[in-house]
Amino acid sequence: MLEMKKISKVVGGETHIYPTDLVLERGSLNVLLGPTLSGKTSLMRLMAGLDKPASGSLIFDGIDVTGQPVQKRSVAMVYQQFINYPAMTVYENIASPMRISGADTATIDREVRKAAELLKLTPYLDRTPLSLSGGQQQRTALARAIVKNADLVLLDEPLANLDYKLREELREELPKIFAASGAIFVYATTEPSEALLLGGNTAALSQGRITQFDRTIDVYRRPVDLITARTFADPPLNCIELVKSGATFTLDGKPVLTVPSHLAGIGDGPCTVAFQPHHISFDRPQGSADALTVKTAISEIAGSESFIHVGFANARWVMLAPGIHDIEPDATLEVFVDTRHLMAFGPDGRAIGGAA
Repeated sequence: MLEMKKISKVVGGETHIYPTDLVLERGSLNVLLGPTLSGKTSLMRLMAGLDKPASGSLIFDGIDVTGQPVQKRSVAMVYQQFINYPAMTVYENIASPMRISGADTATIDREVRKAAELLKLTPYLDRTPLSLSGGQQQRTALARAIVKNADLVLLDEPLANLDYKLREELREELPKIFAASGAIFVYATTEPSEALLLGGNTAALSQGRITQFDRTIDVYRRPVDLITARTFADPPLNCIELVKSGATFTLDGKPVLTVPSHLAGIGDGPCTVAFQPHHISFDRPQGSADALTVKTAISEIAGSESFIHVGFANARWVMLAPGIHDIEPDATLEVFVDTRHLMAFGPDGRAIGGAA
């Protein structure tokens, strides 16, 4: 078990990580989710021992390792900016941590070839990294982390340079590999969709703070505040300032949205109402939904789906619609908001009401 107790990081008087408490269990998959500069890499470097905390302590399996250098810890790390030994073959790059630990030749060969097969590297084992593509070099670094059999595995956006098909395969396989070893698996990403695909637990980060840590699906469905909800939305979360008045949310005294049953218990007054881009559509969904008239700003076609930016009153929303929709700017449209998935946040930004 890894325990971070009031761990903080300060660089040149600037706080990168505010005092943080976090407990990660062995055999667990833990996602660090947040935008660039939210603190994901800084937190990982503290976990690994690459950086010393400004305050707090790091406990691993009951032992205080706060001042212990990374070389004395059982840690494997892979960054988006892959690091390999250029003079060694791919085989020797993968084998290097096992040779350092004194593994026998047969074990090294078995584990290297097993990792190479998983990562589609078998044809390249005799090559040097500089003769490979960027994606192949990244896979070499991943393979080295797999065979190291470390207690703590830190992966900082490791799949960014890989093609879509291999990314999807590894998202499924990597958690199984490390969970089976009993390692603590920490995976940093900026993509909410990747966090949902990986599952496990998610720590949502914003400006050096963990805003929520829980099962990934619970953080997504039940964010504790507006910051977390926005962190877990891509395209951006749709928000609007409304006033709850009995059974409706109003704007300037006019009804806008019906209050769904899970929010019926919140008090009347101003709040921020939010919903995900896929919960607004051209077609009325089954169940509770309200029709709104909006104006388009721009539509973006992305393969089999479209991102349609629309304006409603003083709000700007994004609708994620399946199919190709080439809509002219300033077009007036009728859309439907699925009120079953509305979230509400008080003036302090904290979630109010039940789960959407």
